[in-house]
Amino acid sequence: MNNLLKQISEKAIELGDFEFSLEQSENAWLGHKPAPESEIKLAEERLGIKLPADYKQFISLTNGFSAPNDIEPTFEPIDKIDYLKNIDRLIIEAYSIDGIENIGKELEKSILVGGISEEQYFLLIPSDLTNGKWKYWKFANWHPGEEEHENLESYFKEVLNFLNKAIESEKN
Repeated sequence: MNNLLKQISEKAIELGDFEFSLEQSENAWLGHKPAPESEIKLAEERLGIKLPADYKQFISLTNGFSAPNDIEPTFEPIDKIDYLKNIDRLIIEAYSIDGIENIGKELEKSILVGGISEEQYFLLIPSDLTNGKWKYWKFANWHPGEEEHENLESYFKEVLNFLNKAIESEKN
């Protein structure tokens, strides 16, 4: 995953559609210092849940990751993640009406790991804790419905693909 995040960083800086700090530009890295295992354990205790292995791998590589453009969320440091219901109760209520209440139920149990105070969220949703299967959603009110990903790696591969296409279209 580290190589994938490095490629996203490099392509996003090359594209230049978003303003990055001088340090990010010089280092070609949108990440932060890794989270120590102790902080990951503290977050799991605070949330009362075991986080998915790929998310723990991600956060142990970079404790947060800046948005590479204006349509992707910023991934938050481990000490900032929380249940969506503690951050944005209104969005859960809005999606708990007849006909779409299944979305509201998923949002109710979701953990917001990206996009606090942004237009789009990245959510981790425990669907069945007995088998450890999680859902990975990019979610925004302005986009009808959730955008589900198989895992974090598939999400980041899609982000890299988008950046590559944007760079290619700029060249033409």
